[in-house]
Amino acid sequence: MKTLIEAAAPQSAVNTVIFHAVDGYTTSLPLQEILDNNLILAYNANGIALPPEMGYPFILVAEQKWGYKWARWVNRIELSSDDTYQGYWEGYGYSNDADLGKPSR
Repeated sequence: MKTLIEAAAPQSAVNTVIFHAVDGYTTSLPLQEILDNNLILAYNANGIALPPEMGYPFILVAEQKWGYKWARWVNRIELSSDDTYQGYWEGYGYSNDADLGKPSR
């Protein structure tokens, strides 16, 4: 993810990355967290393209986050200045932080 974000050369106002999925699911992460941590946008596993049930075309892998931050079927990535953006589960009261060491609600 870091290489992809850096290649996009986000404007200085960007502080949030929003992930959109084919099925309408969304989630977001702070830009700085993506740059500082090892988040992966995977398109294959063990050299084999992801099948649809595993998240094709892309799955966001955020190992230090609760599962609702692992977006499958990602088809669009939005660079945003909206640090209050709430994705699908966050809109139902789940923590936008989603750190594994903390309760999700």
